[in-house]
Amino acid sequence: MARDTTDQTPLRSTAELAEYLAAGCKPKEQFRIGTEHEKFVFFTADNSPVPYSGERSISALLNGMQQKTGWEPIEDGDNIIGLSGPAGAGAISLEPGGQFELSGAPLENLHQTCKESNQHLATLREVAEPLGIRFLGIGGSPKWTLAETPRMPKSRYDIMTRYMPKVGTKGLDMMYRTCTIQVNLDFSSEEDMRRKMQVSLKLQSLATALFASSPFTDGRPNGLLSWRGDIWRDTDNNRAGLIPFAFAPDFGFEAYVEWALDVPMYFVVRDGKYHDCTHVTFRQFMAGALKGEIADWQPNMGDWTNHLSTLFPDVRLKRFLEMRGADGGPWRRICALPAFWVGLLYDHTALAAAEDLTRDWSVEEVSTLRDAVPAQGLAAIHRGRPLWDLAREVIAISRAGLAARACLNGDGVDETVFLSPLDEVLAKKATLAEDMLALYDGRWQGSVEPVFSDYQY
Repeated sequence: MARDTTDQTPLRSTAELAEYLAAGCKPKEQFRIGTEHEKFVFFTADNSPVPYSGERSISALLNGMQQKTGWEPIEDGDNIIGLSGPAGAGAISLEPGGQFELSGAPLENLHQTCKESNQHLATLREVAEPLGIRFLGIGGSPKWTLAETPRMPKSRYDIMTRYMPKVGTKGLDMMYRTCTIQVNLDFSSEEDMRRKMQVSLKLQSLATALFASSPFTDGRPNGLLSWRGDIWRDTDNNRAGLIPFAFAPDFGFEAYVEWALDVPMYFVVRDGKYHDCTHVTFRQFMAGALKGEIADWQPNMGDWTNHLSTLFPDVRLKRFLEMRGADGGPWRRICALPAFWVGLLYDHTALAAAEDLTRDWSVEEVSTLRDAVPAQGLAAIHRGRPLWDLAREVIAISRAGLAARACLNGDGVDETVFLSPLDEVLAKKATLAEDMLALYDGRWQGSVEPVFSDYQY
């Protein structure tokens, strides 16, 4: 999220909270694709992390990008923490450990998505090269310890850093040492939202397996293919994971609101100041729990939208759906991840096929798969067969969905081209994590240092 919201519209009832989500419904012709990707920032001289401040720093990158793009600076106190583009143009933000994120514009097709990511990375390289900085596109920080990882001066992250160790064992690793690629997709109605939510929750572990790229921690193999996927198993289970209630046949906006109301808050923002609210739920806040603690204690719509952004289920509902299961990866995967989900969810025939495939999957089965995938990847067994087999079936559905969209570029090529990285995974029967482990045991001679050159942007 590029910046926290300050919408002062008063909240008077919980019904307004569901109405806010329902306002995301839009006609299919207005569906868009919003892609987000994060990358680690490092000095090429020694593969060390880049600090926030100084002549060669994260803040220098942001200031350089501001000069190149003309985008508006986003500040927290006196610190630049992001950039906001013109209306509909996306934003640049920082994750807690300095991971540099592009939150892409809502675009009509994947050709535009790929062009956007390439333009962003090209501009970023122009700024970064004179500073001796490059970017690493994988899912987990391969070398730096938590203590070595820089911390960004964002008030929101200070609150989260204090809170995370109270509610799980891996929350700080999630914040400071992981990267992801996400895609945000639209829905036309509550029923359409339900169908897409349920299919994507069931298949999110498959995406984790296909995009697994975090096999190293603290300079050595960690025994996993998606360390990032494992981290999400114990970050803060009150606000993360499978959300089993979403599997119900009558799941809708109100059910999500009822869950969100009972999740502890992180903060409220008043006059630019962040107030730690981790001791109350949003429901308690609505009932006046902060009266006497802060002057302007009445909840407003900005508080609700901020709270929604602090919930971390595998698929997050806002006025759109966020697919949150994939590790970060090299630039071709920035296009492959949205291609995978657009193909499955934006064509009615493909969505129906994905529903038929997953219809009778139970919460328990999906949970078991979610637990197995970080270590086993596509070798994990579901209903007696490896995920490799399921992956072929699901990617075929996605490919058919993309072909049916018939969105062509200037050369007459459709969007199926963006599934190529996943085709390569299936052809080699090796995920990116397994490729990296093979290199570690071979050409890299037991060192993770070459990952910075081999997988850099």
